[in-house]
Amino acid sequence: MPFITYLSGLLTAQMLSDDQLISGVEIRCEEKGRCPSTCHLCRRPGKEQLSPTPVLLEINRVVPLYTLIQDNGTKEAFKSALMSSYWCSGKGDVIDDWCRCDLSAFDASGLPNCSPLPQPVLRLSPTVEPSSTVVSLEWVDVQPAIGTKVSDYILQHKKVDEYTDTDLYTGEFLSFADDLLSGLGTSCVAAGRSHGEVPEVSIYSVIFKCLEPDGLYKFTLYAVDTRGRHSEVSTVTLRTACPLVDDNKAEEIADKIYNLYNGYTSGKEQQIAYNTLMEVSASMLFRVQHHYNSHYEKFGDFVWRSEDELGPRKAHLILRRLERVSRHCSSLLRSAYIQSRVETVPYLFCRSEEIRPAGMVWYSILKDTKITCEEKMVSMARNMYGESKGR
Repeated sequence: MPFITYLSGLLTAQMLSDDQLISGVEIRCEEKGRCPSTCHLCRRPGKEQLSPTPVLLEINRVVPLYTLIQDNGTKEAFKSALMSSYWCSGKGDVIDDWCRCDLSAFDASGLPNCSPLPQPVLRLSPTVEPSSTVVSLEWVDVQPAIGTKVSDYILQHKKVDEYTDTDLYTGEFLSFADDLLSGLGTSCVAAGRSHGEVPEVSIYSVIFKCLEPDGLYKFTLYAVDTRGRHSEVSTVTLRTACPLVDDNKAEEIADKIYNLYNGYTSGKEQQIAYNTLMEVSASMLFRVQHHYNSHYEKFGDFVWRSEDELGPRKAHLILRRLERVSRHCSSLLRSAYIQSRVETVPYLFCRSEEIRPAGMVWYSILKDTKITCEEKMVSMARNMYGESKGR
């Protein structure tokens, strides 16, 4: 039937009268134009007059649907069905703050699975910009108010490059509870826990302080509940910032190499040039090459002069190190101006106040773990790139 007819029926039955209001519902109708003639639901049999278009109902108070039911038995049944559908996938009953699964709601491993274990979403921390060695990641706790209980989060990180077999090299796995909060892990990784905009929502964070510059890293995260189930994996892949370079020193080395190559080069001068170029990092070597070619290319570029003065073998040992610099960093290292900058950024360092017994990990709830946190500082080194500098 048309909606306006339904409302008229309710009014006629006095269901919306002052002495018998339905809890939490207020209905007001007003003329807002007419339905299109193509709508068959708007035409009332025997009458040519079209029904007015109803406006959106306004909600003046939010209440659960089951409170609108008058009969107590029906209300409890409806409440139980809604709670089961929302928290237990309709395959169990809500008992306090957990789900009692039906006999049909068990997986192949014999574990109850009526209460879903949500997938955590790993992301970069918005307050800590990644540097050449430091990366901070965070995720929102996925434990629901009712149902499954999260026991731990497992974080995996590994460096991915052309020299590594990603299938054989699995990287390092870290337990948030047993390795990081307990303090048994490395000092290069620190764990934190804070609250979001809502106090009931926890945000977990992990900061890595000893990564390699210009490295491609893959981070994965999954949750583990108190019954041992694993959630779906969340992944973040990123490349750390380019290594720090001392641009003034690189220019000085370029001048030094030119002076050693200029004119007759003795065996001693050849060895000094070779040692100097092998002692600097690959990114510094790239910058030295840039400065050399910028100022002295008219006398022969860096590659040709190195092969001519040091011989093909030694020149090859030096120049092949340039292959370690990524395309991204190669383009940045060609900038006319580079300045290094170091800043300090605060981060949370949290430790557990209690010792989780060995073999009982699955029976502990991570959110209930008592922890103490303090704010620490970490140095973040970065290169600043520009397009103008006077020699």
